[in-house]
Amino acid sequence: MPDPVITRFAPSPTGFLHIGGARTALFSWLYARHAGGKMLLRIEDTDRERSTDAAIAAILDGLSWLGLDWDGDVIYQFQRATRHREVAESLLASGHAYYCYTTPDELNEMRAKARAEGRPPRYDGRWRNRPASEAPAGVKPVIRLEAPLDGETVLDDKVQGRVAWANKDLDDLVLLRSDGTPTYMLAVVVDDHDMGVTHIIRGDDHLTNAARQMQIYQALGWHIPVMAHIPLIHGADGAKLSKRHGALGVDAYRAMGYLPEALRNYLVRLGWSQGDKEFFTTAEMIEAFDLAHVGRSPARFDFVKLESMNGHYIRAIRDADLVAALDAALTHLPNGTVARQKLDDAMRAKLLAAMPGLKERAKTLIELLDGANFLFADRPLVLDAKALGILDAGGRTHIAALIPRLTALAEWKAASTEAAVRDYATEIKIKLGDAAQPLRAALTGRATSPGIFDVLEVLGREESLARLQDQAS
Repeated sequence: MPDPVITRFAPSPTGFLHIGGARTALFSWLYARHAGGKMLLRIEDTDRERSTDAAIAAILDGLSWLGLDWDGDVIYQFQRATRHREVAESLLASGHAYYCYTTPDELNEMRAKARAEGRPPRYDGRWRNRPASEAPAGVKPVIRLEAPLDGETVLDDKVQGRVAWANKDLDDLVLLRSDGTPTYMLAVVVDDHDMGVTHIIRGDDHLTNAARQMQIYQALGWHIPVMAHIPLIHGADGAKLSKRHGALGVDAYRAMGYLPEALRNYLVRLGWSQGDKEFFTTAEMIEAFDLAHVGRSPARFDFVKLESMNGHYIRAIRDADLVAALDAALTHLPNGTVARQKLDDAMRAKLLAAMPGLKERAKTLIELLDGANFLFADRPLVLDAKALGILDAGGRTHIAALIPRLTALAEWKAASTEAAVRDYATEIKIKLGDAAQPLRAALTGRATSPGIFDVLEVLGREESLARLQDQAS
């Protein structure tokens, strides 16, 4: 029986969960779920000055919102510092590491000389075979890995293919700093080993780290996990992703009104494909995901495509589920707090009734909420310029004439209100739109809305007639 697949997502809590990290987490989650394995979550908080509780909370919240559940408890790297030191000391004992007493001034001098000679700035190994008896007084040593000097370190990467580094170009990296704290390179290897990680999926900006970490694994005699380094995300123009392209936190996408399932679907298609298929349910993603179809070229982030995909999800989702999604998002949306205060059971019922017309026009939850604004508006409505223009150009006369006809209706349904307005338009020989547009302006405060007869039905007789009366004179 092969070992169960265990992946991990290991963000540094120095900021929000950015979109690239979210895709890495998604790929790791899908690979684990596809194999019936586990995805673990490790917070790499060893940078104590930059790690914050707010960033940790944002990462956990972002993953939860995206529907990426992790297995077991969250592991915090800083809490494992004692274990990291033990491993560094075991490498000393086995002869795979050594104390280095090089001073900061010597390191600076070393780097400056290398740059002057056109060489990469590397540690020159001067303490590799020197006894501690030669150590200068007052210098606290670091512990360095005694890395191989000859041959190659070779990675069979599941996305990048065969990647090789000449060992002569890799210096003896620091494992333990002079203050006894572990370096990132050591901590990652120890944690991945102790957590039983079998597959490491991460951005290709970590590719050089892979060579260093593989040397630590080899020195410890530990099995090296399978590695897959996925290309980074670029902007639509091919340049490195920046905030103007969409390098924002997952929380920003929530505030922009994207559905988590739409963002998840969009991210899975950034760099991974299965034929021409664009839309995947979560079950379909899990069933189909593999590393063989992850491309080697950087994926391009396209807001237009994301918005289009989000609009597809909004139109496809059940009306009741969309009301629930909007409700859950209100505290994160601009002006959503006001709507949340008014969203009682009666308003929720109106929103549900209006949803078929609202969702056809919306690509984001912000647009959906904006379209539903007429439901939440207080009387008398504030009219925009176009609506005011419609009413001032003879629209109020039509409203005044329609009020008694609508008041007399026995049944307040879209069909019956439409029939009354059509009869009026026929009698005075105007187009239906000439009568309907003033109704729309008076009832919604705008020149565009869902079907106006649906609006009348959703608002109900009392509210509709009151709004019309407000604008009749």
